[in-house]
Amino acid sequence: MNFSGKNVLITGASRSIGAEIAKNLAGFGLKVWINYRSNPEIADKLKKEIEDEGGKAALIKFDVRDEEAFLDAFKVIQESDEKLSYLVNNAGITNDKLALRMKTEEFINVIEANLKSAFIGCREALKIMSKQRFGSVVNIASIVGERGNPGQSNYAASKGGMIAMSKSFAYEGAPRNVRFNCITPGFIQTDMTDVLKDEVKESYVKNIPLGRLGEAKEVANAVAFLLSDNSSYITGEVLKVNGGLYM
Repeated sequence: MNFSGKNVLITGASRSIGAEIAKNLAGFGLKVWINYRSNPEIADKLKKEIEDEGGKAALIKFDVRDEEAFLDAFKVIQESDEKLSYLVNNAGITNDKLALRMKTEEFINVIEANLKSAFIGCREALKIMSKQRFGSVVNIASIVGERGNPGQSNYAASKGGMIAMSKSFAYEGAPRNVRFNCITPGFIQTDMTDVLKDEVKESYVKNIPLGRLGEAKEVANAVAFLLSDNSSYITGEVLKVNGGLYM
């Protein structure tokens, strides 16, 4: 894949899908800014792994829910690299509970961590990229944002909102050659799914046409495509990476 840009900020990049995205993009020659919130050891390990493979990486610590810290991060990146070519809004949380038992605060907390943070990222990236007349943003949503899920009304709202928001940003960014797209992963093999019992995993797999859980690298490959020049005529789209579970 071809990339005209030189660097990328990935939120929530120190582990799981975010880490795989970082490694994959570094492999294409991009300098990856690895955002993490609370575990410098894991972030340092990822940075070293990327550099050992000949890639470029930098660590940037901030909580995506903290708007001031998020804005400061953009300033740091611009002061270092003079530009920002790509952004991947990957950071997010879950706090599952049936809606009848969910407190308003529990709903809002997930909205702020997942949707509000992505809005801040998209808004600031659009400001920077508009001046450059170039840029691409990928927001990591979820299959849950497309079809809902019991016990995840907060998460579904945050990811469904992300999809709609991305389309609106795509309209605003298009005249300035700034693209916004979403990826909606299905059931992906991560540290969160590793703790599930085998029978639970099997029940999920039975409903997936491809007959298996996805891998983080398959999400990472989709991200790379949507950021790259290979998708230069694609904006405002939702790319499903779910093995056919939701078509």
